[in-house]
Amino acid sequence: MRMSQLFGRTLRDAPSDAQLPSHQLSIRAGLVRQLAQGIYSYLPLGWRVVRKIEAIIREELDAIGGQELLMPLVHPAELWQQTGRYDAPAPGPILLRFRDRWDHPMVLAMTHEEVAADLARTEISSYRQLPLMTYQFQVKFRDEPRSRGGLVRVREFIMKDAYTYSATAEQLDAQYEAIYAAYERIYRRCGLEVIPVQAATGAMGGSASHEFMVRNEQGEDTLTLCPACGYAANAEKAVFAKGQLPPQELRPMEKVATPGATTIEAVARLLGMPVRQTAKAVFLATAAGRVVFCVIRGDLDVSEAKVSALLGGEGLTAATPEQLQRAGLVAGYASPVGIKGVVVIGDDSLLGAPNLVAGANEPGYHLLNVNYPRDYAVEQLADIALARAGDACAACGAPLELARGIEVGHVFKLGAKYTAALGATFLDAEGRPQPIIMGSYGIGLGRLLACIIEQHHDEYGIVWPVNVAPYQVYLASLARPGSEVEQAAEALNERLTAAGFEVLYDDRNERAGVKFNDADLLGIPVRLTVSDRTLSQAAVEFKARWEQERRLVPLGELEETIRGALMETAPTA
Repeated sequence: MRMSQLFGRTLRDAPSDAQLPSHQLSIRAGLVRQLAQGIYSYLPLGWRVVRKIEAIIREELDAIGGQELLMPLVHPAELWQQTGRYDAPAPGPILLRFRDRWDHPMVLAMTHEEVAADLARTEISSYRQLPLMTYQFQVKFRDEPRSRGGLVRVREFIMKDAYTYSATAEQLDAQYEAIYAAYERIYRRCGLEVIPVQAATGAMGGSASHEFMVRNEQGEDTLTLCPACGYAANAEKAVFAKGQLPPQELRPMEKVATPGATTIEAVARLLGMPVRQTAKAVFLATAAGRVVFCVIRGDLDVSEAKVSALLGGEGLTAATPEQLQRAGLVAGYASPVGIKGVVVIGDDSLLGAPNLVAGANEPGYHLLNVNYPRDYAVEQLADIALARAGDACAACGAPLELARGIEVGHVFKLGAKYTAALGATFLDAEGRPQPIIMGSYGIGLGRLLACIIEQHHDEYGIVWPVNVAPYQVYLASLARPGSEVEQAAEALNERLTAAGFEVLYDDRNERAGVKFNDADLLGIPVRLTVSDRTLSQAAVEFKARWEQERRLVPLGELEETIRGALMETAPTA
């Protein structure tokens, strides 16, 4: 490909709203162009990277029995209504709904579990056909309220989504492990360092899931990591050792005056006790305005992500004073004791935490010796505590660390959630109908591309890993039109292309500095330069993108030298 004919151009400056290096560089290098908020066009250089990522994924999934297909982007709403996701709090408004010309309700696919289960209903009838795996590369649309970071969070994107079909839980476990291992190989071949973490199943449902995270200080996800034993989980799933209060005999409740003590710390100081001897009240609100009353031991914090997961992925915000007033709650003195008409969720730290101090739901008063479940009930009792840096690892007791990250893949054990709802069954060995057991496995290709840039760049531009670089060789001609040098560069371009190399030939009438700056920005692994100086020595100037050294390579040794460089792995920036 000649640079003079390449569709798309490099830019000196990045958009003013681009904060992530991958966002800045993907625009400046001419990989993508924004059409609308969260919607991008891939230009030829960016699309070549996507296709190379796609080829790696295809090879790895084919190797473990995957069969590629293609499912529609537009779905009839009935499928989503049958599984319950059409009207559920999650996905909620992220799922784009519309009506066709016949006034039939439709959706623009944000994922394909419903269609995958519907296909299983028509194509799978016997346990002898199982296990199976299908996958596709397909456009998705999620009407995100806050697209950001270029390709990191968009509304329209290309996803590789795979689906497994099993007859037994054991078959699902084996398929899950095989795809988990394939994902690790995919990321390694793409030059990406990832951290697999335990994750909540959320609105997708199922029994287990893992996310593959790229560590990044500007990432939206919080990772909880134990450097001692390797435990890793996201905020929705992270557990830690909460400790136990000393056992006590349960005492009767007693109301005491606590004027002006509207915080846990103030109450503890006033009553001369540790904050862990109190019951903290945290108030959240759903999008519909429903107040959720969370109760937790006073020395712990509530994880909104865990509460949201318990409520099926429903979005939550801090409850307003007006919402608390309408619910009959007194801010600063609220109590789960005697409260009615409010969803109460308790943390499991309340078990074995005797004689806590809680609000009396009356200004200026608290209750001593409040005990669960003797004195109040909760709709759900679960782990809703937020893991913090320094908390003890539940596995080994070492202090936990927190990090920020970007999700680049997610795998789920779905079970029979979708197949049971859609009537997708098979006949077992005894001839009895059983629901097909499913798994779902996703990788966003654009986000993966962005994360590769995040890990592989320097102050000058992108430093592509060899396997995903748009071209292998950047050939710069420093020649006057019609000169002997230009003829030599043309011949070298033809020779390297014939030898099987992917060459981006910079034949533009530009200064050497412009060409070298663009070469660094584009990040092609090998840069070759043909000039009067190199031609006089029957050589070519050779430079690997990740090295400072430039050297002359005789023309007769060039192919071998290029192949040797392409066997190397560019270091992570």
